[in-house]
Amino acid sequence: MPRFFLEHITPDNIRITGEDARHIGRSLRMRTGEMLTVCSQGRDYHCRISAITPDEVLLEALSSELCAAEPSINVTLYQAVPKADKLSSIIQKSVELGAVRIVPVLTRRCVARPDKKDFDKKLPRLQKIAESAAKQSGRGIIPEVSGLLTWQEALEEMSKKECAMLFYEEGGVRFNEVPLANAKDIAVFIGSEGGLDPEEALTAKNAGIYNVWLGNRILRCETAPIAVISILMQLTGNM
Repeated sequence: MPRFFLEHITPDNIRITGEDARHIGRSLRMRTGEMLTVCSQGRDYHCRISAITPDEVLLEALSSELCAAEPSINVTLYQAVPKADKLSSIIQKSVELGAVRIVPVLTRRCVARPDKKDFDKKLPRLQKIAESAAKQSGRGIIPEVSGLLTWQEALEEMSKKECAMLFYEEGGVRFNEVPLANAKDIAVFIGSEGGLDPEEALTAKNAGIYNVWLGNRILRCETAPIAVISILMQLTGNM
């Protein structure tokens, strides 16, 4: 069943307008009486089309429920900026696996070093990737792709989370040694192709962020977030 996202809805007056409305009528060729799902703030509304025009679709909500695809934890991925278009793939897979926010970070060893203003120009495209992945995977929200942060800005954010982990190839505690039992708001940090500077890892550890080791195999920066979020979802009963 097609899925569409609205930031806020009134259950007895659900309207889809703009590009999504045109997609429903022109691309999907849907008609009155057909069913679709509207997602808003983690809740799924199962709706029947009551009227349709080229620019607006009116819907009747028949039932609603919390989205079963949303995990019980809020995972924010802090990703050191990789080269080329790897970030697009990281965003797509992280959203599919359950991340609620993806934050690109500029660290000391990042090979790619975009300017903040130039990076901001890419955000609409990156957010579209997140939206498409959310629709495909049945998510109840569209995860946010944040603007570019400095290492210090990211460190300050991560230190406020209930549980924050930095995955470091030079060693640390094992994943199953991190106390996750009661944590709901979780941050994970993944480095770029150049790895993480030891001073940055030490700064994170001193800020109360767990340095976590994934074993002897060195994972690519686009592989590590997939592995980390998958393991995290498994350990917390969300997979």
